[in-house]
Amino acid sequence: MFNTVLFPIDQSREAVETAGKALELARSHGSRMVLLSVVQPERPEMHDHATVAPLLEQARSRFEEAGVACEVVERQGKPAFVICDVADELNVDVIVMGTRGVNLEDDTESTAVRVIQLAPCPVLVVP
Repeated sequence: MFNTVLFPIDQSREAVETAGKALELARSHGSRMVLLSVVQPERPEMHDHATVAPLLEQARSRFEEAGVACEVVERQGKPAFVICDVADELNVDVIVMGTRGVNLEDDTESTAVRVIQLAPCPVLVVP
């Protein structure tokens, strides 16, 4: 049912905690995992590659050790739009994300809410 799972990951603690649910879903469906990191060009100081790269590698290792094929994608832009564009481009079956990720573009807008509004596929939001 879910052949490809998109898991956007940022520097937030919630994103790391959400990885368990993404892993559980991928394992139960034999899915491949796509980890997505979004760099916001207008706020590069908030996306330190030295900080995010270890998180991506840690998540990738965790998924692969659990037997889930995993690929890492890094893009630039506004998170909600990039997440939905990548989901469409890669024809993913579901997006798994947390409710309180870091939204650097607008502190009043939830990235998760925007993704739900724009996504071309189901979105599993983990509290």
